[in-house]
Amino acid sequence: MKIAAAQMTCVPADVRANAARAAALAVTAREQGAALVVFPEFTLTGYELEALAADPGLWTAADDPRLDPLRAAGIATAVNVALPGEGPRPAIATLVHDADGAHVTTYRKQHLFRQEQEVFEAGTADGRFELLGVRFSLGVCYDNHFPALPGRGAADGCRVHLASSLYGTGDGIRERATVYPGIAERSGLYVVLANHVGPAGPWTGCGRSAVWAPGGRLLTEADDRTPSVVTASIGEGASG
Repeated sequence: MKIAAAQMTCVPADVRANAARAAALAVTAREQGAALVVFPEFTLTGYELEALAADPGLWTAADDPRLDPLRAAGIATAVNVALPGEGPRPAIATLVHDADGAHVTTYRKQHLFRQEQEVFEAGTADGRFELLGVRFSLGVCYDNHFPALPGRGAADGCRVHLASSLYGTGDGIRERATVYPGIAERSGLYVVLANHVGPAGPWTGCGRSAVWAPGGRLLTEADDRTPSVVTASIGEGASG
């Protein structure tokens, strides 16, 4: 099974434009043989917290018709959005759809980063799903700084951890390069990181979306400047 990690530059607070950009990358991933493509945190809006707090029209549910271009791309997708909640605040959530466009699962980010705590409600449950016989766990950016989260996935029979994230230039470069291979080394999971590239709210995404094998070996990595996808096969490069 081949999995793709996408990196993109989002149009600030424009769900339809970003859905179209993500759908084009999804088609590219499918053409490269991937069965699943993972996208960065806030795929459909960019990291625009003020806009997301002010405009519920930017929040996106699993059945939102603005997701139709992605659901029609012919590949399973993991897309991170601001999800309407039961209360006045949205959640930061990853929506998983299969290759036929059917909703598979929703994971709500549990560990909110600093300013996110003022805008969003935190999730309370881990994310799991199965695709083509492979079991996956889900994390969103700061979630992945808590080793217990992917550790629970490994203990629950997951083989791959999917991380929709935003890491910028500066300290983000170091964090991206240490947190994710660390998860692969400690948990024995494949780790798939999708990151922003270029302007992303108050940051500049450092790109380098990547896949690591169990044990921490880097299998594939994008550059630091180009919206693109990179792919790797599960079963490749495992060690330890």
